[in-house]
Parts: sequence; structure tokens; C-alpha cells
Amino acid sequence: MSSNVMHVAKTGLNAQQMRIQVISNNLANVNSTGFKRDRANFESLLYQTYRPAGAQTSEATASTSPNNLGTGVRLVSTEKIHSQGTVTTSENALDLAIEGNGFFQVLLPDGRIGYTRNGTFSQNAEGTVTTTSGYVLQPEIQIPQGALSISISRDGIVSVVEPGGVGAREVGQITLAAFTNPRGLAPVGETFLVETPASGAPAVGAPLDDGLGDLMQGALETSNVNVVQELVEMIEAQRAYEINSRSISASDEMMSYLANKL
Repeated sequence: MSSNVMHVAKTGLNAQQMRIQVISNNLANVNSTGFKRDRANFESLLYQTYRPAGAQTSEATASTSPNNLGTGVRLVSTEKIHSQGTVTTSENALDLAIEGNGFFQVLLPDGRIGYTRNGTFSQNAEGTVTTTSGYVLQPEIQIPQGALSISISRDGIVSVVEPGGVGAREVGQITLAAFTNPRGLAPVGETFLVETPASGAPAVGAPLDDGLGDLMQGALETSNVNVVQELVEMIEAQRAYEINSRSISASDEMMSYLANKL
């Protein structure tokens, strides 16, 4: 029995360790633009059934409740919480924030499309709009060399004013993508998510269409991590870890008592 107690407590220790890792990652990314906090989800392991509910206790009576013992807990999933982060203004004309459910689309080096809420964009030597890592925004947009100003409307139309030009000229359209199940997207680092069978295929459209959200030029969406909430959860996880370790100590003391007395 004591070894079973230790095993159950060990699963609790492992679960709380993983939870603290998730919380630590959230806190580490508190200043990562567009980062969405993760949440650890747990579930109980299988139960050992010694007597099912309804088992006969005499010729005319039956038990009203089962006799089951749990075998522990495990981490079943981690999921992104896609709540809106705070929007802060910046001085960069290519900084963009989304108010809504959409994601920017970026071509990753391995050919996949990465989806992100990080709107920290700039342009490379050819004038192509890219992320700070040089990954090209999709669909591709070219800013003419020498453009005097760049304007991006709330519905994603990119216009520039060129030297000698008469008024602004449209040079591209930013589109956003949304998913039926955004929690099914797989994080791959650099605040990018990629499509999975669980997320479903992306629905792509212009901002303001079908709840994709609208764009804010010269603004960025901060991480949605709440430091106070994370600290409270970390303290809770620490306490749970301590209690599980005490269960192992208590079980060990019981076995030592038996060994010394028998």
C-alpha cells in the first residue's frame, strides 16, 4: 500500500513541476509582443476498483457507493489562452496590432505559414515587409524605395506617398487568418503558431471581415500574461508540491514504523 501512496504522490510531484514550468514560461514571456499565456490542464489517472457501486452487501441489500482508489494525476494538455492583450502605441508606421480574433500570416524558413499576433514589422533591403527575423509577411507587400510615408488602414490597405506623387498610392492588402479552434494551433517559438488537424484550416480574409478584427497602425499588442495571477498560481503549485512530498515522507515513516515494530 505504501508503495502505491508513493507512486500517487510522485505523479502529483511531476504534475506540479510541469505546472510550474508552464507558469515560468508565461512569466518569462511577459514582455514578448503578441505572446499568449499557456494553461496546464490535468486529469486523474485510472481508478482501482475494489468494490463497484451496487455490489451486494447481504441477500437483500447493496452498497450505495463504490470502493475506488485513484492512482494519481497527469498533465493532459497545455493550451493557449487567446484573450486580447493590451494595445500600446509606438512610433513605427509598420507596427500593427489586431483587435479581434485574426492572426498575421508569415512565411517561415521551412516553407510553412506561421500565424502570429506579433505585429512588429519592418522592411528588408528590397522593401519587402518582414518580421524582425526577416520572415516575409503574407501576402507579400513591397514598399517603394524612397516612400515618404506609409499608411495602413483598419481594413488592411497599405498605401504610400512617393516623392513627386499625387496623393497616396495603394501598394498592397494585409489579410488575416482565423481558425475554428485556435487552441489547436501548435506553438513553434518566436510567438509563431502553425496549423494542425485540431485547429482546422485557416479562414483568410481582409481585416473587419467575419470577426477577423481590425488593424491599428503604430501600435503593438502586448503579452496577455498577468504577473499577479501567475504568481498566485505559482504559490499554489508550490504548496501542492510540498503537500505531495509530505505524502511520500508520511508513507516512508509508516513503513519505517512497521519495520521497527514487527
